[in-house]
Amino acid sequence: MSMTNIENKSVNAIRILAADAIQKANSGHPGLPLGAAPTAYTVWAKHMKHNPANPKWENRDRFVLSGGHGSMLLYSLLHLFGYGLTIDDIKNFRQFGSLTPGHPEYGHTIGVEATTGPLGAGMAMATGMAIAEKHLESVFNKEGFPVVDHYTYVLGGDGCMMEGISYEAFSLAGTLGLSKLIVLYDSNDISIEGGTNIAFRENVQKRFEAFGFQTLRVEDGNNIDEISKAIEAAKADTERPSFIEIKTKIGAGCPAKEGKASAHGEPLGVENVAALRENLGWESQESFVVPQDVYDNYSSIAKANASYEEEWNSLMEKYFATYPEMKELWDKFYNGKDAEKLFDNEEFWNVVDKPEATRNVSGKIINIIKNVVPNMFGGAADLAPSTKTYMADKGDFSKETPDGCNMHFGVRELSMAAIGNGIYLHGGLKPYVSTFFVFSDYVKPMARLSALMKAPVTYVLTHDSIGVGEDGPTHQPIEQLAMLRAMPNFYVWRPADASETAAAWYFALTKKDAPSALVLTRQNLPQLDGSGKDALKGGYILEDSTKATPDAIIIATGSEVSLAVEAKKILAGKGVDARVVSMPCMDLFEDQSEEYKESVLPKEVRKRVAVEALTSFGWGKYIGLDGKFVGMKGFGASAPAGQLFPFFGITADAVAEAITD
Repeated sequence: MSMTNIENKSVNAIRILAADAIQKANSGHPGLPLGAAPTAYTVWAKHMKHNPANPKWENRDRFVLSGGHGSMLLYSLLHLFGYGLTIDDIKNFRQFGSLTPGHPEYGHTIGVEATTGPLGAGMAMATGMAIAEKHLESVFNKEGFPVVDHYTYVLGGDGCMMEGISYEAFSLAGTLGLSKLIVLYDSNDISIEGGTNIAFRENVQKRFEAFGFQTLRVEDGNNIDEISKAIEAAKADTERPSFIEIKTKIGAGCPAKEGKASAHGEPLGVENVAALRENLGWESQESFVVPQDVYDNYSSIAKANASYEEEWNSLMEKYFATYPEMKELWDKFYNGKDAEKLFDNEEFWNVVDKPEATRNVSGKIINIIKNVVPNMFGGAADLAPSTKTYMADKGDFSKETPDGCNMHFGVRELSMAAIGNGIYLHGGLKPYVSTFFVFSDYVKPMARLSALMKAPVTYVLTHDSIGVGEDGPTHQPIEQLAMLRAMPNFYVWRPADASETAAAWYFALTKKDAPSALVLTRQNLPQLDGSGKDALKGGYILEDSTKATPDAIIIATGSEVSLAVEAKKILAGKGVDARVVSMPCMDLFEDQSEEYKESVLPKEVRKRVAVEALTSFGWGKYIGLDGKFVGMKGFGASAPAGQLFPFFGITADAVAEAITD
């Protein structure tokens, strides 16, 4: 049998497995797997460096399925190449507890490089991976030792091209000259509501030219030779990222569904699956049966691919022998625990001793961290001078200076967060991203993916309340803290002073399985007696009453903790002995034992007031039915911060009055 025939059968195996799994589940999206199977096969079988025996090999090529609804395309590849997905896993597509969920989930299924589903997200995460690769190349590669040298492939369709996040990411990718990023556009002119011309008539090729991409086009998406030539041309351009538009038919091979919108998101139907088999000349009518010669073909490709890693391992051995100092650095980047050293770093915990904005404190802390943690990498959405996230003497990452560690994301908050995810997913770097807190509305969808993927990306979100002042209600966050706190597996910090800011950074850098947000002030805050490492419990007693059972409890975060301390003094003059609890991170407080939480907030003390210059949403669990809240009930106003706090009734007197009223 000629290779042409076995390749056709191997491509069709992807299609058949996808159609069978979706039909059995009676749920799924067959259109993309049927149309893009030749593209995926060409990439995985003819171009990608990957080793199913070691899916986490550091120098593997990455493949991101941005059109995550087409997950059966990826699962079929992982099964056929021997990544450990069994035929039973394929049969259990979309079933509870299976390794083949409806959309690909990072950390759940071996070989899945990113959690995708929200269209365009994979495009931006792939951009982050390519940024990480380019930076790590500049850090580690020596003449004759290209130890970091791989491509990032990302596949998506018309929906991914329509989403704004792709525009943001690829504008940056072109600016940065990410020549090892290869975008594969499954161009079939169909979206859920019908032909794409109802809402999408732009010249996508021209757009990518404007971004600074090499643009290529394959007219026949079934022609693996033409697809292969385009990928070779993409690899040959060492100055620009590449965009390959591949014209396909959605639902290819299924006579009744090919080219129709109905192929996108519903099973083909039993009769149509049978017709697909007949049309493709598939030899078995039984579901989930793949001929042995197809398995053998995939297995032989996988075995040949293993040589890439063997060669790399040999190269690394010589590299480390020649440059022993680079082995130490490599270990720090990929396996390091340097951040844990900050726990005993006096400078880190005592960075300032005078009133200072927590954004300023964070900026000083970042510049301590970067001397201890060599793989810190991050920046802001054109706001580093305001968010104080610039690392001195670490250079700017750019096309010309890829060794720089400061990222200029531009005014692109949504893709910035996704790119941060991609940088983390690549491995080797500790990413952080930054913008004003009110713009966490733009950040949130990709922060949610961080939480889903258990990706410890750090979000630095400054200008945290009406304390922003004159910029007014468009820039004054009100409901955003509640929004982020509502997200599972996402640790939201609002520190009250320098020590709590240090605790927030320490937690963010050492937490292995969740992202963190540091919500920081523009205005100066006093340094508080009693704050410190106890903040690593999320909530703690800052100032206690003299009684075993306090008369009242005041709970506060961030800039309002100092108001709570003042209110305690006022109450003392009225014969009320109150406890002040600082709650920099509700999520972390909830992780503590019931005994500890009871010791801080004893149930018998029902006279409680929470104070926070944001919405009250979410505070009910801590103040209860008898408690009161001092904070915002609507949007802010444009005026100096010093006028706004008293205008909105957020003062020490108001807190004391809430207790005694």
